[in-house]
Amino acid sequence: MRSLTGFLAGLMALVYAGALAAAAPGHDMPKPDLERGRQIATTVCAACHGANGIATAPNPNLAGQDGEYIHRQLAAFKSGARVNPIMQGMSAGLSPEDMVSVGAYFSRQKPAQSAARDKALADRGQKVWRAGVKSTMVPACAGCHGAAGRGIPAQFPALAGQNPDLVYGWLKAFASGERPHETMTRVAAKMTDADMKAVAEYAAGLR
Repeated sequence: MRSLTGFLAGLMALVYAGALAAAAPGHDMPKPDLERGRQIATTVCAACHGANGIATAPNPNLAGQDGEYIHRQLAAFKSGARVNPIMQGMSAGLSPEDMVSVGAYFSRQKPAQSAARDKALADRGQKVWRAGVKSTMVPACAGCHGAAGRGIPAQFPALAGQNPDLVYGWLKAFASGERPHETMTRVAAKMTDADMKAVAEYAAGLR
């Protein structure tokens, strides 16, 4: 038991160290223009993500999300590194300055607040979120996404208040390889379908 616990702790330490390194800001990062970011958010992004970052289902909330994380995802959509036909079209006309600006704008909006729909399912999700699943070597979600679901800047997104069906879909996509990710593909592949649903339900109620 101790060796397994030590392994999980070591794994999360490595992931966390990598996240911090990846999150370090670049010296050539454009300076955000909040007014430009607001203009893009209220015209290009609003139909799906809301002018204030509170989305219509099944789209993700962006309010309070880390600005650099948003910037990186937009850049990944534009380059084709992350595939989504709608977002690739939306990001095609955005410059690096635009991406930084819209990320900074959404990061300053008040995060969504919601509640779990199924208390029993959320209670199960809380256990996985906080402690992981030792029998299948699933690390605690809190190690990267934080105890309160606020994430690690630039690398791991805030999940607090997100639509549980959306988070569940992300986990399924990671597990199947449909959405490759160096860390999440390995983690999600070890999760049961029930644990994915439970974690998603718990995250929805975090603030």
